[in-house]
Amino acid sequence: MALPSDWIVPDWPAPPSVRAVFTSRSGGVSAPPFDSFNLGDHVCDEPAAVACNRLRLAEALNQQPVFLQQVHGTAVLQLDAQTPHGSVADACLTTAPGVACTIMVADCLPVLFAHTSGAVVAAAHAGWRGLAQGVLENTFAALVLAVQKIHPTATPANVAQETLAWLGPCIGPGAFEVGPDVREAFVTDQPGMHKAFVASEDGKFLANLPMLARWRLATLGIKKVTGNDGAPTWCTVTQSSRFFSHRRDAARLGSTGRMAACIWRV
Repeated sequence: MALPSDWIVPDWPAPPSVRAVFTSRSGGVSAPPFDSFNLGDHVCDEPAAVACNRLRLAEALNQQPVFLQQVHGTAVLQLDAQTPHGSVADACLTTAPGVACTIMVADCLPVLFAHTSGAVVAAAHAGWRGLAQGVLENTFAALVLAVQKIHPTATPANVAQETLAWLGPCIGPGAFEVGPDVREAFVTDQPGMHKAFVASEDGKFLANLPMLARWRLATLGIKKVTGNDGAPTWCTVTQSSRFFSHRRDAARLGSTGRMAACIWRV
């Protein structure tokens, strides 16, 4: 299967041995409201359609994507060719070719990582809960350990300087209204994060997930960050023909599909 034209191939300086892609709604067989490339097997879509879409993804990547059971947590799983689907984790990492780290989203922020050696890649599911609880920090810590197994003298600071991060589409800062509890989860310990929240109505705020993620990555020393900058074209809610969105569609249509961010080594 050739990649549909509206799938996103990250424009970042990854080494030649690293590949990545973000899927859209295009290229699958699911019927509305999951039309057409739904990859989630937990959203009431027909199981046969999901299985066909997942097979198409594997064929398009020429790799085996490993699908996690994501719970908005911070656990990181190391993948190999024997890792089963459905393992509970919200981030994953691999040093093995032939397997694709895969994160499903429908408003949450997917974050892909690549070490410039090309030896280690990782992916994280970063909704606001995961971001606040440290999913990016845990993913980076696992990446550091993996790099150190290959290069024992590497330090976290060295690894950070040699790590690339790419932010995929998510709910945009004009659509993500949250309560004061969400704001407090970030600004209590890091007051500078208040810049990612704009007051809206009734004591609520509009939150900027990409800005929050970039702040957390910068705190880790990861400065080579590309992808989602909060512009409207990255917003899963407003770009309805291209992206699934839980916030936009779940109440109105009963459910919505899932897209995937994948990264792998060749």
